[in-house]
Amino acid sequence: MATKALTLHNVDAYYGDSHVLQKVSFELGEARMLGLLGRNGAGKSTCMNVSVGLLSPRGGSIELFGEPVTTLPPEMISARGVALVPQGRRIFKSLTVRENLIVAAQKPRDNKHAPWTTETVFSMFPRLSERKHQMAAHLSGGEQQMLAIGRALMGNPRVLLMDEPSEGLAPQIVAEVMATIRKLKESGLSIVLVEQSPKLVFDIADDIVILNSGRIAVTESAAKLRDGSTDLAQHLGVF
Repeated sequence: MATKALTLHNVDAYYGDSHVLQKVSFELGEARMLGLLGRNGAGKSTCMNVSVGLLSPRGGSIELFGEPVTTLPPEMISARGVALVPQGRRIFKSLTVRENLIVAAQKPRDNKHAPWTTETVFSMFPRLSERKHQMAAHLSGGEQQMLAIGRALMGNPRVLLMDEPSEGLAPQIVAEVMATIRKLKESGLSIVLVEQSPKLVFDIADDIVILNSGRIAVTESAAKLRDGSTDLAQHLGVF
């Protein structure tokens, strides 16, 4: 039986009185990539925030490799091996590239993956190496996204959550970022990828979950959805 890296079961989440997630359930398999899709406001980022402890669910449960993490604070969930590449990057602009990476460093929790260090991050992103002593505020949008990914990897995560990594980037840079994500997937990392562009996700994900107004509308393998038998337009708009 395949190991479940991350499980959300009947999760309810609110912002104030707004019921944003309603009985949301999905599973991320170990060494697999799950694409999380949906229109703006569907609840995708809220799923990420709940998974890393930034928003406490009012119902349901969350497990990491079979261990409950529902009530844990963000720092404890991070220590158990979950890292987030947030929407909007949120790098530390007053620090250098190298300092951004160092502040996020954590020791590996297992021997399944080669450990991430500043050297391995710079190897994956040579442009960051060239700018390692530069203030992060002076990086281009694409370089800032690379730094956000590198910073998450410095936590040596077992599960990587990526929220809109292509947002606001030029097509060429998007292609570079997606090639990097593909390499991370091939390395055996378990990944949840949130994206506005279904085509980007369908090209790389193993499994697809589509949210519609805070509820799960579709859960299927990417391969089965590619055959066109499911009408995705009603959940995603133009596709």
